[in-house]
Amino acid sequence: MKGCAYFCNRAEKRWIQNGTYGGFMAATAQKLDRKEVEALVREVLRQKLSGVAGPQSNERHAADRRPGPPHPLVVNVSARHAHVTQEHLEILFGKGEKLTKMKDLYQAGEFASEQQVTVVGPRQRIIPNVRILGPTRNYTQLELSYTDGIYLGVDLPLKISGDHAGTPGITLLGPAGALTIPQGVIRAKRHVHMSTEDMAYYGVKDGDEMKLKIAGPCGVTFEGVTVRYHPKVVLEVHIDTDEGNACDLETTTRMELVK
Repeated sequence: MKGCAYFCNRAEKRWIQNGTYGGFMAATAQKLDRKEVEALVREVLRQKLSGVAGPQSNERHAADRRPGPPHPLVVNVSARHAHVTQEHLEILFGKGEKLTKMKDLYQAGEFASEQQVTVVGPRQRIIPNVRILGPTRNYTQLELSYTDGIYLGVDLPLKISGDHAGTPGITLLGPAGALTIPQGVIRAKRHVHMSTEDMAYYGVKDGDEMKLKIAGPCGVTFEGVTVRYHPKVVLEVHIDTDEGNACDLETTTRMELVK
């Protein structure tokens, strides 16, 4: 595989040159053994050609637009994704790289970018095409479902985004380099974004926990939905892919948030 060998040589060189230590979390540019690099590249190519990309993670949502609350209740399935610092973005994609918007997300100012990374787990299993969400942050974080963690061989702690205490690390692979973060891999705790008006309507405060009742063929009640306050957000619940599959969100007939 001449193409593979050429790619690996260039990648190895870039990974060494782009080594860094700093930012919110310590990180190292990862120099992998040549055989490991070639094996990973071949596996990525094999999966792309065969259409296999690890556990599937499709974006879905449901909305309850009955009158009452200041904003309609929207529930979104948060598929696996990454947040990165500008420093780490440049390690993965090259000097001066900026996130390119692919589409806006529900909350104003947030977007899914064109940039994607490959996640390399401790068992050398990979999940390619993991999208980076923008804008860049002051920490690098990877959010996966429980199923993703089993597939990769990572014991995922349940955490609120940004809480990295006691979390595992992982290797991210981009077109310009590889990055091993020592922490920041989580299964995001289900949560609801609320404004001042939303909290007043539901009678809750930042950090409180609520219940999300979903009615339908696979009806379920999710407990422990943490309230996350920001003055500029609109009402939105985030659950992960496993939770979205459990309630078959697209068949929902009624949704309700209760204390």
